[in-house]
Amino acid sequence: MPSNQLPHVVIVGGGFAGLAAARALRNAAVHVTLIDRSNHYLFQPLLYQVATANLAPGDIAAPIRHLLRKQRNVTVAMAEVTGVDVTNRRVLVDYMGRRDTPFEYDYLILATGASHSYFGHDEFAQFAPGMKTLADAESVRAKVLKAFETAEIEDDPSNHRDLLTFVLVGAGPTGVEMAGALAELRRFTLKSDFRRIDPLKARIILAEAGPRILANYPEKLSRKAQARLESLGVEVRIGQPVKAIDEARVVIGDETIPSRTVIWTAGVTPSPAGKWLNAPTDKAGRVRTQPDCSVPGHPDVFVVGDTASLDQDGKPLPGLVQVAMQQGHYVGKVIDNRETGRTAPPPFRYFDKGNMAVIGRGFAILDSPFAKMSGLPAWLAWAFIHILYLPAIGNQLRVSVQAMWSYFTRQRSSQLIVEPRGKQMLVSRSQLSAER
Repeated sequence: MPSNQLPHVVIVGGGFAGLAAARALRNAAVHVTLIDRSNHYLFQPLLYQVATANLAPGDIAAPIRHLLRKQRNVTVAMAEVTGVDVTNRRVLVDYMGRRDTPFEYDYLILATGASHSYFGHDEFAQFAPGMKTLADAESVRAKVLKAFETAEIEDDPSNHRDLLTFVLVGAGPTGVEMAGALAELRRFTLKSDFRRIDPLKARIILAEAGPRILANYPEKLSRKAQARLESLGVEVRIGQPVKAIDEARVVIGDETIPSRTVIWTAGVTPSPAGKWLNAPTDKAGRVRTQPDCSVPGHPDVFVVGDTASLDQDGKPLPGLVQVAMQQGHYVGKVIDNRETGRTAPPPFRYFDKGNMAVIGRGFAILDSPFAKMSGLPAWLAWAFIHILYLPAIGNQLRVSVQAMWSYFTRQRSSQLIVEPRGKQMLVSRSQLSAER
């Protein structure tokens, strides 16, 4: 807790929205405590690059303390938030075995993000991991690379097809980008690394329950993206929901596909902020907010990013990075204006700068109010913008060098299988039991 008498702003979540809010308060006469269960800020749009061995985890993340080190009015707390007591204006936190430790606040900003949604089929989670954290991406990378390693030592060639069939569930930007990256990993990076298998024979299947991939993009760009994927050898299945997943197969529509590697790239569910606040939520569980991003009945509590539901022009704002960053910056300005007695800013309005998706080397699609394009120009724009928004200069330099290296050599720098020691020991014991 801060010892001074300045108003205390508690920000829960150190992602895009939370960091933007903290930075917007850098000159405000307040004390800020930013709470996150991780010690790092993560650039999630490039998680799939970690999962496909193109980037290392440290390339797309940076310690929150380092990013805010020059902002003297911010304290960073690594802890797990378990609830909010709005009546007494307290955030409840667990750390070092201490449960429900209270952090009092004058203003509260909940920027708690979202997690995987399996649309009522939580039993899929153990067989189809998703990607929201660095640990998730490393786990997926290990799963993908181990599939090739296992196939290399498998004596029965009839098992190779099952081992080297990769199924991605969900054809939004993450699924499309992951499919393209896997196709290039198979086609170029691994092509000369194995002696008993041919990586080119690996199957990559992208399954989408809706009528087309990239449903939030114009149909013309969606078609171009699908054509690009198919040219890379990706099998695109649309209009066919996934009905079942287990350790050996996935059922898409009426077709059963043997596969040991299924990756979940469909859907998210918001954090439990709505339950913490006992506030109105939409059908997805996102907190319905006022036009200034505050919670109805609680003008000192704000919800931003993927946890918030706010309509603009009759439609809910999408769960995009730019929405989260703009909302975080806006709420910081609202609080600063209140404390200085200035007029409140007008209601929040999202400025759409456009959306991008990259499909393999040298190809992307761009949908913005100013231009709609595909191919190499869009890819160059994608590369520039993503490098620009990385958290620190060190990240920008490392990713720039790696991008150039990968573009000209088609090689990847992070083909390492790293698993927790406990899991490795469990696998070893299972193998010993099987041998006995």
